[in-house]
Amino acid sequence: MKRVTVLGATGGVGYALTKELLSRGVHVNAFARNESKLSAMFGMEQNVEIFIGDALNENDVRHAVAQADAIYHALNFPYDKWEIKQLRCIDLLIKVAKEENKKLILADNIYAYGNKGMHVSEKTVKQPNTKKGKIRLQMEQRLFQSGLPVLIVHLPDLYGPYAENTLIHETLRLAIQSKKANYIGCSSQHREYLFTMDAAKAIADLSLQDDSYNQNWNVSGSVIKGDELLKHIRDETNTTKGFRIVKRPMIRFLGLFSKQMKELVEMMYLMETPVYLDSSKLRDYLGGWEPTPYEIGVRETILWLKHESK
Repeated sequence: MKRVTVLGATGGVGYALTKELLSRGVHVNAFARNESKLSAMFGMEQNVEIFIGDALNENDVRHAVAQADAIYHALNFPYDKWEIKQLRCIDLLIKVAKEENKKLILADNIYAYGNKGMHVSEKTVKQPNTKKGKIRLQMEQRLFQSGLPVLIVHLPDLYGPYAENTLIHETLRLAIQSKKANYIGCSSQHREYLFTMDAAKAIADLSLQDDSYNQNWNVSGSVIKGDELLKHIRDETNTTKGFRIVKRPMIRFLGLFSKQMKELVEMMYLMETPVYLDSSKLRDYLGGWEPTPYEIGVRETILWLKHESK
């Protein structure tokens, strides 16, 4: 592919994907709503064309994908807008991709797998137990039924530069300010996180190969105990304020005052009985797969946060 469009280019995965594709000589149409963010991120890049628009506006999307070979869906909608926007967006992208003859790549999450509480492979039957998981499964089904060349990449919780809508972002942000930081979940529980740059590399590797399409792919991070992750954060930030462990009752209480917190309650099962991705298929296909160690990924994310806070 010579030129692609990345929708949601100012988000964590969108930014990482844009940078990764550029490093491989691919010209990128970077699409997002915020012109100032797009310009700050990519204004100095020679092979990026900036497109400002709304992913639910057909004319905006058509304009951004007209010269592209493929569309990367890295958009992220607020939880309380999912029921309104997620399926409208995927239907619009399928329509445009069909009419414009484009490949369609979705950076997906793990919600459709449901409350498995174990390692899941691409062969695991998806039985979502939340409304967000059911929406994600519908997105997947509509893509596979479209007849398009589609690629669905499942990612665990993320962290990295510009990944500001992630659970771990606020923990990192407050820690570098030497404030007591919230950690959502149980600190004694193991969880899986993936560095956004690793997600981008895997998605790029897969999407640039024709035989990877019309399949699901799992991209695993590393499983780490909460206490161990917080130690990495403490070591890199030198914070002395400690961490506040936030569990379901507190999220439910905060949901009385915040739509986002209210929507987060149903996803708390992922902090209590985590779902871990099995990347055996990816490892066999690529001839190996090793995510970035936390000491490196956390350090790079903190360096970016410190730079952004200046």
